[in-house]
Amino acid sequence: MRIRVEAEVKPSEDPSKVERAVKNLFPSLTLERKEGRVEGSSEDPAVLSHLRELLRLQAIRDSSRSALLKGRREGGLEFGLNKQAAFVGKVSFAEGETPLGPIRVVIETREPELVVDYLAPPTKMGRALREVPLEELKGRA
Repeated sequence: MRIRVEAEVKPSEDPSKVERAVKNLFPSLTLERKEGRVEGSSEDPAVLSHLRELLRLQAIRDSSRSALLKGRREGGLEFGLNKQAAFVGKVSFAEGETPLGPIRVVIETREPELVVDYLAPPTKMGRALREVPLEELKGRA
């Protein structure tokens, strides 16, 4: 599995604030500032653990699951997260273009559905039907 996270830094934005927004969702990811963007990548699925916890705490797993499933493609999944929400430690999926551009997340994996199940498991009456352990994600994805 390979996880890539990237956010464009617009001319009106402070690069340290964009970096903070990304770190609020992916605290264990090592970031680099490049010309006009902040980016990081990892092969460790544990990078996704904090995002998973935020989705649970915000009680948005069902809507998150829908957004994640829309981003499935052969060999992985891709989705955008709102930078402004991330700056205050909240998760909001970016649908389409946003004025400041999204935090773009690309996950290359053999099993995109397993990653979706890990981040936002299917629920019934607000309870997860099955929680995918991190060890299973590490072993299979």
